[in-house]
Parts: sequence; C-alpha cells; structure tokens
Amino acid sequence: MFTGIITGVGRIAAVHDLGSSSSHGKRLGIAAPAGYLDDVGLGDSIALNGACMTVTTLDPAHQLFTIDISAESLDKTAGLAEPGARVNLEKALRASDRLGGHIVSGHVDGIGTVSRFAPVGESWELRVLAPQALARFLAYKGSITVNGVSLTVNSVSDGPEGSEISINLIPHTVENTAPRQPEAGSRVNLEIDTVARYVERMLQAGALPSTPKDTTP
Repeated sequence: MFTGIITGVGRIAAVHDLGSSSSHGKRLGIAAPAGYLDDVGLGDSIALNGACMTVTTLDPAHQLFTIDISAESLDKTAGLAEPGARVNLEKALRASDRLGGHIVSGHVDGIGTVSRFAPVGESWELRVLAPQALARFLAYKGSITVNGVSLTVNSVSDGPEGSEISINLIPHTVENTAPRQPEAGSRVNLEIDTVARYVERMLQAGALPSTPKDTTP
C-alpha cells in the first residue's frame, strides 16, 4: 500500500528486453536520488509513476535498482519504458507511517491524457481527460492518483470521450514530482480512490447493505 506522497524522483537509466517477442516484458534500471536506497531491500515494493513494482537487484553504491515489468503492465501503463524519463518514486507504506495523501494500492486503473497545464495565480491547473470507464469513480473533492501523486479533484466535466478533471497543483508539488510541466497530449497513469471502488461494487449488487442488527441476548 502507498499514500500518493512522492518520496523521490528517479530516472529510467536502462531498459532491457526480457525476451524477443511482444509477449515478453522488460527489465528497467532506475537511478534513485542520493541515499534513497539506504533502507531498501531486495523484494521491497516501490511505486513507479503510481505502479507498484518489486525491487529485483540493488546497487546502493551507485544509487541504482532494477525492476522487472511484464508486457501486460507495460500495456496498461504509460511512461515506464522510456530511457531517460523521470519517474515518481514512493516506497511502500509502513504501519507506523503518516497517511499524508490517501490509500493507494499501486494498481493503475487507466491511462489519462493531459489536456491543459497552465499557471493560475501562484499555483497551476492540471486538466486530465480520464477514460469513460473511470467516469463513475470521479467526484468533486474526491481523491485520484496521477502518476503516483495523491491529488484532489476540483471539478469533473463529463463528455463523449471521457471525463475531464481539473486539479490544482501547488508549486511544491510541481517542483518535486515528474513531469514538472506536463505537455498537453502526454499520457499519465490514473488510479481511482479505493473507497469509490468498493461503493461501486456494492451498488452493482443492487443496493447498499444495511448495517447488521445486534442480536446479542
């Protein structure tokens, strides 16, 4: 589990094929910030742009680690196989950690498209067109994860191609996450709020269940 609070920005230093066909995944070498790997061990989970990955090798002396990503994960995510690309990093949540963002699973639900990124006063407005399949999970003042960053939805506008959400980014978020200035048309990983996921499941069952009555004599 994660919180959507980015703890470092890394770089994809190397991309290696794990096989010769499109059904094979890739091994990514990630360059981490200085000291980032000091408390990381083999098998630990680190989210890359919001996608939970497993550390397969470690080279703390050179601030490098590798992860293996399947062809399925590559197909369902964006920006995880581009050499030189900057990626948001977050280590898995400890039970004693503060939950500064919201509960994030590290499972990408869909790929959105940036439609606008522009300054508004001292902050920045980010607009993302989310796929139609995610529209029912998006709500005003609800939570969403964009490339691993926990953010609050300021508005939702539904249309035939999907739902465009507007998000306000403070300067600290822009300066300490990747990409710092996303271009219109760039693709981003989206994860819906966990609570919204369960509410939708209960509604699909027909109705929200009533609270069980206390039958203690």
